[in-house]
Amino acid sequence: MIRILVVDDSAFMRKAISMMLEEDAEVQVVDTARDGLEAIEKVKRLRPDLVTMDIEMPRMDGITALKRIMKEHPVPVMMISSLTQQGAKATIEAMHAGAVDFIPKQMSYVSLEINKIKGELLTKVKSIARSRSRLFRRHEPVSRQSAAPVAAAKPRPATPAASASAAAPFRYHGARLVAIGVSTGGPFALQKVIPALPADFALPVVIVQHMPPHFTKSLAERLDAMSALRVVEAAPGMRVEPGTVLIAPGGKHLTFRASKLGVITATPEEPKNLLHRPSVDVMFDSACKAYGGKVLATVMTGMGKDGLQGARHIKQFGGKVVAQNEASCVVYGMPRAIVEAGLADAVLSLEDLAEALTKAVGRRVGAALPKSSELRRGAAPSTR
Repeated sequence: MIRILVVDDSAFMRKAISMMLEEDAEVQVVDTARDGLEAIEKVKRLRPDLVTMDIEMPRMDGITALKRIMKEHPVPVMMISSLTQQGAKATIEAMHAGAVDFIPKQMSYVSLEINKIKGELLTKVKSIARSRSRLFRRHEPVSRQSAAPVAAAKPRPATPAASASAAAPFRYHGARLVAIGVSTGGPFALQKVIPALPADFALPVVIVQHMPPHFTKSLAERLDAMSALRVVEAAPGMRVEPGTVLIAPGGKHLTFRASKLGVITATPEEPKNLLHRPSVDVMFDSACKAYGGKVLATVMTGMGKDGLQGARHIKQFGGKVVAQNEASCVVYGMPRAIVEAGLADAVLSLEDLAEALTKAVGRRVGAALPKSSELRRGAAPSTR
């Protein structure tokens, strides 16, 4: 049985979310709370498997409560968020503080939309609550072990897979692009990877994070403020170049084409019949074509199999694929699909990804320039 604590200052929302959750026989709402203070007390006393948390509440808001919970009694928390620009910024702040995902609050007020999101909500809750991630085990830090041997995961096709280690680091100096696909738990994971990349990282970086509009812009702004590299939400016609991280805009795909200026971006809405938009598969396939297969694909925490077909395409054309390991994933779905298909050249912990990617592709020749934001602040260039 998966035990859930529902936190919201609205009695209607507490009831609506509880009803949605308890339609599944495997889920039990053990209690509800009206504000952050009550939530902290009930997390401590009830030890639920997962918490749904509103953001704006009296006495103590959801983000303050989340930070206390993650410090004192870590447990997976899903935020209840308004799909607005202000709501997006607050949600990204919460996810950087340790929340694993969010529920769109505006959708929950309309009965037809409740039915529309109920299946997705239950799938997320069950996947997250069942995760064996060490991120929410108190006094047990995320493993810094090097890549686990890929072959140990389960019997699979005899595709050779390299194991990264300090003695034999993973290399791919022929790569021209790093492409990252990530979903549930992504904002938290990305803040461990992107800010740790050095200012002279050799290649452009492109990211698909499954999110609706507004949220990807807020995510890019947050990561940009933390990073030596420039991080922006992708827009049509942008050049893909070293020193810049491009995040696919919510509600649109991220694709690439060659031009006189080099490789530039497009953000089409088609295809619309996919489960995710943006789609990791669409980005991987397009990157593979634009760069002749010379892509280092990285598949991180998330549900489902988005990225599997694109990663297979990249491997067929000579590229390489890295997967995040199970112990450091919030949900070991997307990386598991890569590993079990025999596509992973290395399986790495979240803590080791940035260093491994840097060693794999090398650094640009010459001194790294500071970001324009650093120049505006008068900060010294990053030397990471």
